[in-house]
Amino acid sequence: MIKNIRSGLWTCSRCLRQASRAKEQPRRWLSSAPSPAQFDRPIDHSPTDLKHDDLLLRQIFDSPALKDFAKPLFKTGSRENVGLFRNKYLTSPQGFLTFADVTIKRAQRLVDKVLNASTLDEYKAVVRDLDRLSDLLCRVLDVSDFVRVTHPDEKIQAAASHAWSLVYQYMNQLNTATGLSDQLGKALDSPEVMTSWNEEEQTVAMLLQQDFMKSAIHLPKGSRDQFVDLSQGISELGSYFVQDMQPEQKFVEFPSSKFYGMNPQMAQRYTRRGVIRLPTLSPEATLALRTVHDEETRKAIYYAMRTASTKSIQVLEAMLKSRAELANLSGFESYGHMALHDKMMAKTPESVHQFLMALAKHNAPLVDEEIADLLKEKGQNTPGVTSELQPWDKDYYMERIRSSMRSRRRGNDHLSAYFSLGTVMQGLSRLFTRLYGIRFVPRDTLPGETWHPDVRRLDVVSDTDGHVAVLYCDLFYRADKSPNPAHFTVRCSREISEGEIREAAEQNAAGAEGLPKFESPIDAANDGMHVSHQSGAVKQLPTIALVCDFEENQGHGPALLDYYQMETLFHEMGHAIHSILARTSLQNVAGTRCATDFAELPSTLMEHFCADPSVLGLFARHHASDEPLPYEMVVDKLRVSTRFEASDRENQIILAMLDQQYHSSLLNQDRFDSTEVYLGLQRQFGRLAPDPRGTRWQGFFGHLFGYGSTYYSYLFDQVLSTRVWQVVFAAGQRGAALDRENGERLKENMLRWGGSRDPWRCLSDALRDERLRDGDETAMRLVGSWVVKDDRHG
Repeated sequence: MIKNIRSGLWTCSRCLRQASRAKEQPRRWLSSAPSPAQFDRPIDHSPTDLKHDDLLLRQIFDSPALKDFAKPLFKTGSRENVGLFRNKYLTSPQGFLTFADVTIKRAQRLVDKVLNASTLDEYKAVVRDLDRLSDLLCRVLDVSDFVRVTHPDEKIQAAASHAWSLVYQYMNQLNTATGLSDQLGKALDSPEVMTSWNEEEQTVAMLLQQDFMKSAIHLPKGSRDQFVDLSQGISELGSYFVQDMQPEQKFVEFPSSKFYGMNPQMAQRYTRRGVIRLPTLSPEATLALRTVHDEETRKAIYYAMRTASTKSIQVLEAMLKSRAELANLSGFESYGHMALHDKMMAKTPESVHQFLMALAKHNAPLVDEEIADLLKEKGQNTPGVTSELQPWDKDYYMERIRSSMRSRRRGNDHLSAYFSLGTVMQGLSRLFTRLYGIRFVPRDTLPGETWHPDVRRLDVVSDTDGHVAVLYCDLFYRADKSPNPAHFTVRCSREISEGEIREAAEQNAAGAEGLPKFESPIDAANDGMHVSHQSGAVKQLPTIALVCDFEENQGHGPALLDYYQMETLFHEMGHAIHSILARTSLQNVAGTRCATDFAELPSTLMEHFCADPSVLGLFARHHASDEPLPYEMVVDKLRVSTRFEASDRENQIILAMLDQQYHSSLLNQDRFDSTEVYLGLQRQFGRLAPDPRGTRWQGFFGHLFGYGSTYYSYLFDQVLSTRVWQVVFAAGQRGAALDRENGERLKENMLRWGGSRDPWRCLSDALRDERLRDGDETAMRLVGSWVVKDDRHG
């Protein structure tokens, strides 16, 4: 089977949490600032030395003088349109449909070849043929997926959507036929074929076989039809669950005197005739829960915010039961077993349980310390009253302690003055140069190459391998653009065979009407996009789009990022660096196409780098004075943000446990009650006060749709990234965060393999810890024990 295509949009769980926080909080508008004088000088774009490339990298994101860096080349009237991402098919809306049509014809020839395989040599070629088939379909699906959600031109969006639908429909036809699965099975059953495949080829063959099994292709036709119907129903229920979450009580209202402690200006905006009326699911209600002094008011707000509507619960439970039915139809004990067995490091729900239980055990003493601090604060606030921490007290007293910490800071938080977008991009390039020997080099874009004048193209250049990737950065806010930070892999790394090049030469020479003409057979084999020549092999260059929504200052100086925006950019670049450094030959295991709970490790690790003083020293300087960042400002910021991290972790542990329970064999019981399951987990494993009866917060847990039975991976990668930071990079001590030897250790043992090697082996080799190598329940339990207290809050 060709994989249910992993979307080119790589949005990790942290990215989605960022998006959900954006809904809860007002946009953090970037500070206005005067532009440094040196940024106003005319810029010479001619090739020069490394220092010039480094300076230009900052200028193309920061300088008003370079605001039009790409604009003169964006118009296509006077020069040839090279196509979006230099894909020569994508020069017009019609080009997307032509690209889809050509791709389907190429794919069908490849399908026929696999179905007609009969000799030993033909069966040896099956795995690479199927991988190429997957790559052909992804070439259309990935770029179309990106364009239909990002491109500002509605006609091009519509054409991309149409192209996506055509290819997706064709892919589904392949997935419901047994021929490809049967041929792969014959190849796998042949000892001669298996011994001829290298480790990467064997991995891809096994992945494809597991995908066939998971899609129920081995079942009778009636069961396969039922599988398709159930899958469609789950998709519809899940979308409805996420998009139509509603509280049972849509507003909370009290006399304004009950809201003492809330920001007066905000309170005034919601006051009518002496009554404050707040939407239940609003940033203002969240703020009130943290700041209102009256306990009864906070209690009422808490009940309202933690009680989803009856309809939301019904939709959730219907989705969960449909998933259980789908798993049973496919021969699995539960949906958790089905989802974990081939795409996750954990492999089984039992392994996830071991990890979460160990994590909860080692986190509990840290939570107890934080509870003691909260009780102490409450006792000081309500003297003479027996203190007991209620569920609606937690956020309030946490905020009081954090506010006290902020008031003791040595100065106001002006961190953004040290994080202009250009200096952060410059810092990332300098960091990657020191760790991996690669750097970002700004390049002019040709007509039609990008989708908006704001887009900047960076070539990723290695000091040993030359040009290794292309990175398109669309980082500024636009009203018609998604606010969610995202990493799109538009084209994966993959080796192009000599046979493909010969085939492309023949087709290019034929010169069919309406098709683009290419400069060379290699150019034609990759649709005009960039390739590399390494060790005698031709490879598709990874082509990546990085999308954020940082606010410009409209001619008043560079965009200044707050700390969390800077952290987000580091995080997203961690996804990109995984795609860039993974040097695989096959598309199915390129870059982030690996175990889902492994894919977020490189990006989460980058959050440690952006807090390290030696890394910040590479770039964090005041945009106007050029003074270096006083690191104490970062320490103060982190002290506040990590003050109650153990309590936050406890909540995430319980949610991960809940996700596991909701996708377990419990769903096979007639009387499944999602509310009782949630409240029971809180009472059994929580140190903090559980939700009171009458609430049912699970109806707001939207990640249950997108991350069914895999929500634990957020915690898993947090723990693993901290371990890698401590062991490989010595927690940044004595300049270890900039040590090339440490970067090579991570690259050679982990990043370069993409998904082609067992992630447990990668992790074991990088950490030099043989206890991890088997990746069994013992290894999961060991990872769960690696909880450390962040002592930055003292």
